[in-house]
Amino acid sequence: MAMQDMVTRTGWNGDLGTEQRVTVAEALQINTLNGACASHQEHIRGSITPGKLADFVVLSEDPHAVAADKIKHIQVVRTLSGGRTMFRA
Repeated sequence: MAMQDMVTRTGWNGDLGTEQRVTVAEALQINTLNGACASHQEHIRGSITPGKLADFVVLSEDPHAVAADKIKHIQVVRTLSGGRTMFRA
């Protein structure tokens, strides 16, 4: 839901400031690499790079390929942490 709000800038009660919209790619970066940088952990997480922790999710659909107002309906199919499956739908 948070990513959809970033992309559409519309919440449950209407407009959140459409002039502040970001692209799906920008929203993904904000939630991954930028989040890691904010916690000073960019050297071990935030991107899929050799030597970093293998913590990521597999989604049921590509957020770039669905309508912006449907992003919140994308399901997490699998969660991996340290290269090991922790959740599988």
